[in-house]
Amino acid sequence: MHIEQGQVAVITGGASGIGYGLAETLVSRGVSVVISDIRSDGLVEAESSLQSMGGEVTAVLADVADESSVRALAERTMEVYGRVDLVCNNAGTVCPAAPLWEQSAQTWQRMIDVKVRGVIHGITAFAPLFLERGTGHFLNTASSGGLAPLSGRTPYTATMHAVVGLTETLDIELKEAAPGLGATVLCPGLVDTALGVNSAALGAISLPTGGAQRSMRSIGGGNVLTPREVAESALAAIEAGRVHAAPGSGVVERARRRVDELLADITVG
Repeated sequence: MHIEQGQVAVITGGASGIGYGLAETLVSRGVSVVISDIRSDGLVEAESSLQSMGGEVTAVLADVADESSVRALAERTMEVYGRVDLVCNNAGTVCPAAPLWEQSAQTWQRMIDVKVRGVIHGITAFAPLFLERGTGHFLNTASSGGLAPLSGRTPYTATMHAVVGLTETLDIELKEAAPGLGATVLCPGLVDTALGVNSAALGAISLPTGGAQRSMRSIGGGNVLTPREVAESALAAIEAGRVHAAPGSGVVERARRRVDELLADITVG
């Protein structure tokens, strides 16, 4: 898919982080964007900021865990623009750091609702619109945690693996339906976002008491990507017809090690 002026993109979790980086990058290319988020305050701020860049922007409050909310997002998109070319199922959250047996049922439900069902809701709401036109592309945000195990974050890792497998299969199904359709999964390494703070605000995790939340950049130093860098990598993968985008230091090496270990495991006589 070639990304060009006049197209329309929908971005969930578009008020901050990778979602906002995608919106910024797409606006700079002349693409109209519909940004959605569950946080109304962040949504208003993001819409204003993107419009100050000269972007054609529509903000829609939506909860990706609610199928009817995502269908309303699709309806609003068509009402305003009459078309959609790219859907970025990007909304996300994180889980507490703990081994699997200490993770709560509530944590598992939240991660599945947002990161798995949220992606599914985006696909089922917008796929019929793509099929009708015979063109369109899904970009589903996962993580490098979807390419290799991440100890201490099992609910996060499990749902990210689900998004990777879902997207790989979705791309095959879409291309079987029409050659102009496709899907890409985004699996970045460390990104400088406020995902932890936003997740805490939604009750997904608790921040350390008596101290400021450490930023990703303070943890990863020079190995941390900006949201804009991640967005550029994702769009390059889409335009190249690739199913996977995995920017970030060490991501490819971790994935290769996991595949090598997998093959060694399953080929033992």
